[in-house]
Order: sequence, then C-alpha cells, then structure tokens
Amino acid sequence: MRDWNGLKQRYLQDNISIRLGNLASNLARIKSRCRNSANGDMVASLLQESKLFIEWTAKDTEVEVAAELAELQVQLACWQYCWERIWQDEEQRSAFAEQTKIWSEKVLNMSGLLAVN
Repeated sequence: MRDWNGLKQRYLQDNISIRLGNLASNLARIKSRCRNSANGDMVASLLQESKLFIEWTAKDTEVEVAAELAELQVQLACWQYCWERIWQDEEQRSAFAEQTKIWSEKVLNMSGLLAVN
C-alpha cells in the first residue's frame, strides 16, 4: 500500500506553481504510459495520485484555477469508474491518452512555470 500521508507531506512543501507542475507531469506520464497495454496498473495508480494532488492543491489556488481542477478531478473519477473498459479498448485508451495530454498542457499553463520573466 502506498504511503499517501508521506507523499502529501512532501507535496505540500512545494509552492502552488510546483504542485501544479507535478500534476501536469503526472498527466503527461499517464499519456506516455498508455502506449503499452502492460502499464494499466501503473496508469491507474497515477490517476489516483493525480486526484489526490488536486485535492491537496485546489483549496490553495485562485477560484478560477480551483474550478478547472475540480473539473479535472471529476474527469479523473469518470475515467477511474470506466477504467477496465477504457484500458482494454485500444481506441478508447488512445482517446484517453490524448485527453490527458490536453489536461497536462492546460495545468502546466495554469502553473505559470512556462512564463518568461
């Protein structure tokens, strides 16, 4: 079993931009792991971790960002609910991967880490 409390303690030490960057990175990892059907358990774990990252971060963000994160969290929960069907169907898995890529880019933009000073 994963030590979610330890992860939470480490995760909350970072500022909001870094936390959002970590969430974006998780989503990008999900997309890349979808290429290999043997990675189903790993991707399922990343989905759960991403939901927790949102839970631990949204309350500390601006309202607009929190709303976007809430929408993403609902989408992650929907994917989890249909997980077996998505993962076993190559077309659905591919569509899922593309959606996580879009969300990854959106969250990375929200993080401000790409902003040029």
